[in-house]
Amino acid sequence: MMNLRPRHHAPACVRARRASLLALLLVVSCCQALAQQAAAPPPAKAAAARASLTYKFVNGQWFDGKGFQRKTFYSAGGVLTEKEPRKVDEVIDLQNGFVVPPFGDAHNHNIEKEYNLANQIRAYLNDGIYYVKIPNNIRQFSVLIADKINHPASIDVIFANGGLTSTGGHPVRLYEDILSQNAYRGVAKGWFDGKAYYLIDSEADLQSKWPGIVADKPGFIKTYLLYSEEYEVRRADQTFYGRRGLNPQLLPLIVARAHKDGLRVTTHIETAADFHTALNAGVDEINHLPGHYLPTTQPAARFKISEEDAKLAARRGVVVVTTTMVGKLREKDPERVKLMYEAQVQNLRLLHTHGVPLAIGTDNYALTSLSEAMNLHEMKAFDNLTLLKLWCETTARAIFPERKIGHLKKGYEASFLVLGGNPVENFEHVKAIKMRFKQGHPVVIQSAAPAR
Repeated sequence: MMNLRPRHHAPACVRARRASLLALLLVVSCCQALAQQAAAPPPAKAAAARASLTYKFVNGQWFDGKGFQRKTFYSAGGVLTEKEPRKVDEVIDLQNGFVVPPFGDAHNHNIEKEYNLANQIRAYLNDGIYYVKIPNNIRQFSVLIADKINHPASIDVIFANGGLTSTGGHPVRLYEDILSQNAYRGVAKGWFDGKAYYLIDSEADLQSKWPGIVADKPGFIKTYLLYSEEYEVRRADQTFYGRRGLNPQLLPLIVARAHKDGLRVTTHIETAADFHTALNAGVDEINHLPGHYLPTTQPAARFKISEEDAKLAARRGVVVVTTTMVGKLREKDPERVKLMYEAQVQNLRLLHTHGVPLAIGTDNYALTSLSEAMNLHEMKAFDNLTLLKLWCETTARAIFPERKIGHLKKGYEASFLVLGGNPVENFEHVKAIKMRFKQGHPVVIQSAAPAR
């Protein structure tokens, strides 16, 4: 029913006072909102506060390394336990999902600077990848993003800083002639020396430069071997600029110094001879599977690992990082791709048969290790159970060997993914992530942001 009573208008002076009061209230309200926004905790602190809550996870099927078992787990202080705490803040129904440890990327270079960082973090979390290893970066950039990573609401990253190579070796050409024209546009020639790479041509170089290398607090040491069996020839030939590495005789000295300072050593390799040299030098990890790329000028036999070296790698616990996507993206000839796959699968199965730890890594700025895992699946290098374990168990431990990650059991970090299907039955289910938890913190995927 309509209200037909006449409307009474307030005097003009009253209306003016009301308008002034309304404006004042609006200003106060805006100031309060801005103050609240300024006082809002940053993601790391908010995540830490959330992680202090105690959770009970019900109706989940938990991966135990062999299969999935229906269990009830709790998260207390960001750590898993099967014993019920005195207080449970929240019960979370996992809706019969399949729970697996988070995945890792054991070789990439896409986390370093502020540019597009939010989207890179988002891509990793979206793919269920919490742990990332960066085996070459420029520290003065990576330290600027320290507050954006390594906390429960983000990914965890470990950096090598600059790698150790020889004059004219890889990655000198990559930085000086290629990246200086795009990612680091405007940088003067030679600026990268001592930042992106260290030139170690002699024991005297190692002696003089080592204090500066460790002063930058690397998470591990990155070294380069490329066709080390031809080191003397390549060193003297400028046509091999950017396609050579360290003098192989210096690698054992580097490893000894690194181990003395409590640092692990990873080595970029190309050939089976590089693999052998790296093993004998005592490295902890080998980056790239021999045959990750087969140049058309090289026979496949040059990239096939011997059984003796596979056994030696297993005895010493040397991790080998796969990076099979490198060759797939570079090679366009179907016949060469087939030949490359055959060499890669032979090496992968030989290493796995003898118990060599295999970590999944991508080595591609635009991709995450999901692409590498799916490529290994496409190659039929391993059965689904083995591939799952390599990605969520071995890779995590290869990146952060000192942490309790890679398993879902008492005392380990409360970090896991809930999948909509069983990945052992159908590996495609690794993409069907329904929930994410990291160190007792429910992970929320932020919307994509413009690259800047």
